[in-house]
Amino acid sequence: MHELGVVVHIIKTIEDVAKDEDLTKVSKVVLEVGEVSTVLPDLLQSCWDWSCKRSPLMEGCALERVVIPAVTRCDDCGKTYETVKYAKICPYCQSEHTYLLQGNEVRIREIEAE
Repeated sequence: MHELGVVVHIIKTIEDVAKDEDLTKVSKVVLEVGEVSTVLPDLLQSCWDWSCKRSPLMEGCALERVVIPAVTRCDDCGKTYETVKYAKICPYCQSEHTYLLQGNEVRIREIEAE
C-alpha cells in the first residue's frame, strides 16, 4: 500500500508550506492524480483520513481528487492517444515506440487554508 507513503509525503509538504505561510488550519486539498498512477482512490481516501487525524493542522481536512487523463505519444507517427484505451501500441500506426506523456503523476493542485 504505497498510498500511505504518498499521503505522508503530501501532508509533510503541506505542513512545510503552512509553516512558511503562517497557516493555522488546512480545510481542503485538491490533488491531481494520474489515471495510471496506481494510486487507488479508496485507499488514498482511507490513508488521508487516518493521517489527517494525526496532524492538528490537517484535522478534518477534505480531500478532492482530480484525475489527470493518461496520454501516450508515438515516436514513429508523432500522434498522441488515450493510454488506457490503447496501451503501448499506437492505434494510428501500430508502433510500439511510444511513451507516456502524462497520467502517472500525483501533485498538489490547491490548498484551502486559514
